[in-house]
Amino acid sequence: MAGQRNGRTVHDLRRENRAAVLQRLYFEGPMSRFTLGPATGLSSGSISNVVAELVTEGWVEEAGSVESDGGRPRTLLRVAPGRGQLIGVDVGETRVRVELFDLSLSELARAERPLTHKAHDVEGIAEHIRDGIGEVLAAAGATNERLLGVGIGVPGIVAHDGDIGAVVHGQTIGWNAVPLESLLRDRVQLPAEVPYFIDNGAKTLGQAEMWFGAGRGTRNAVVVLFGSGVGACVVTEDVEQGRAVEWGHLTVRVQGRQCRCGALGCLEAYAGAEALLERWQEAGGRPPGGTDEESALTAMLDAAYPEAGGAADPTALLVLEETAEYLGAGLSDLINLFQPERILVGGWAGLQLGQRFLTAVKRYIPTYALAYPAGRVAIDLGRLGPDAVTVGAATLPLADFFARGGRRAAPVREAELPGWQTALQGRQPS
Repeated sequence: MAGQRNGRTVHDLRRENRAAVLQRLYFEGPMSRFTLGPATGLSSGSISNVVAELVTEGWVEEAGSVESDGGRPRTLLRVAPGRGQLIGVDVGETRVRVELFDLSLSELARAERPLTHKAHDVEGIAEHIRDGIGEVLAAAGATNERLLGVGIGVPGIVAHDGDIGAVVHGQTIGWNAVPLESLLRDRVQLPAEVPYFIDNGAKTLGQAEMWFGAGRGTRNAVVVLFGSGVGACVVTEDVEQGRAVEWGHLTVRVQGRQCRCGALGCLEAYAGAEALLERWQEAGGRPPGGTDEESALTAMLDAAYPEAGGAADPTALLVLEETAEYLGAGLSDLINLFQPERILVGGWAGLQLGQRFLTAVKRYIPTYALAYPAGRVAIDLGRLGPDAVTVGAATLPLADFFARGGRRAAPVREAELPGWQTALQGRQPS
């Protein structure tokens, strides 16, 4: 057929060229037209045409100049951060956090809604998201015309139904096949062309760390989300966009404690923050009453690891030492299964536990992991802090923006290509 080559149309080639230029400028810019050619593999003529289009549309702007060898200074280009906006949402286990970002993922506004007693009533969560989106847009004076999409990280498994969009199976929070995308379409007053991208929170955390945090330059990694519960995202050369795995529901003790999911002996029943505090109390500890889970975990850590001269609470210390072994065994399973170069620990509880506890966890790796992969893995904390899930959620519409070559489009489904999953597969920043 005229206008096609190897099944790709002229329109496809133009989109791919635009996408290549946008991604290079975003992750490696500012760059000149001269350096964009070798970096993207495009001819100078194609670069000139694509850049001219993107500049005219406002997606690319000048960012100074650099001296050239014997010629005129070369103009540097970058993706214009203010041209578009992205929303990231973290449906966590203790709060719903909504953040508005520009294209550089600099925060413009945020809204938080604490969840009392971890209430995950579906209607209530949808209202929190709706109100949070309205609040951040109003606070930043943002307009829907600049909004490229809304990314949402949720606890549980996310499936995609071609008719109703993303469906969430969150067993630990009581969600059974919740059609979250269609609920939000009904509740949130956004134009129909603004797409929603919903995925597992551990996966969005992993994507953020791989793009902008401690995972940059790594091809094989596991990013662990350690909060009230436990989850993980595995990134390998075969699955570059990352795959959420229900690591917290790996069995670590036969006929063990009952997990929130209903099964016995799950890692989450021993290592999640909720389980840690319950075990401390069951052993005779005294978690502070009337405080939220994050404050209670801080109190437990302070009791177990007091400042110099203080006496440690032996009960808190014993529970944490037992938990370190459970986590060491759980991480060893990830090492044996996936042989990653790096394991990164994130999530609010993981960041609270920090280096003091991570050192104790690492001591158990030689006991439970195979020697060869254990000797090649580095285990560290993530770098992006407590906002990593919302940043990662915002990368979902950002990746769709890249995949479409800077063109806005109607919402996509997982089966439609190109889309955000395609962009995540094809982009691993170095």
